[in-house]
Amino acid sequence: MYRGRIGGLYRWPVKSLRGERVAAALLDARGMAGDRAYALVDERPERAGTRLTVRQIPRMLNWEAAYPATCDGSPEPPGPPVLYSASGAAWAWDDPDLPGALADAFEMPMSLRAADGQQDRGPTVLVTFEASLRALALEMGAPVEVERFRPNLHLELDAPAFAEESFGGEVTIAAGGAVLGTTGPHTGPCVRCAVPSWDPYGRERWPELQKHLITGHDNTFGLIMRVVTPGIVRAGDPVTVSGAVSP
Repeated sequence: MYRGRIGGLYRWPVKSLRGERVAAALLDARGMAGDRAYALVDERPERAGTRLTVRQIPRMLNWEAAYPATCDGSPEPPGPPVLYSASGAAWAWDDPDLPGALADAFEMPMSLRAADGQQDRGPTVLVTFEASLRALALEMGAPVEVERFRPNLHLELDAPAFAEESFGGEVTIAAGGAVLGTTGPHTGPCVRCAVPSWDPYGRERWPELQKHLITGHDNTFGLIMRVVTPGIVRAGDPVTVSGAVSP
């Protein structure tokens, strides 16, 4: 069993846009409430209806999405997010001119979609570990931003670097008022695509990072988990991680 705290909470309101660091979040059957609850949809004839991601358009990382603050500090988003362009212009999600502005920015027709649970692997929570992030930076010989991996929970534990690679069977994480588990489909070590090779603002690609993850860490980083017990989590909350260790 490992112990520690929540070092950071991250929510990504619109799939593949930059997101927000939050002080508190609600974890439930959706994963993290408000996480990837909105998406941009390709409307080119040959790909109509396909959700757009950084893999197709790295410039999506030029844009940011964040929910308006709530008066009571509730972790449940109060409504649709606000999008911020590369120039800093703010756009309400329901602004009728937003699809045209996005189409101009990304040079393709698109529409907007609102639906909970648009994570690649269903309504899940992505967890990363500070010890592993620091070790990866040492291996790469350069800083590695946690935002490259787009986690929901980033944990500071008394675990060694890359301890998550040794977990076998079911892993349980008790964090704040919630419990997560590697139970159900599409859970366990997170196999990485090319997205972490882009810096968090989509300006420059670092292909060596993905190559290193492939050769040195079986192309995995972090854990994909599902919510077993819903609850509110806050930055700094205590965490315990338990699970079988593979021989």
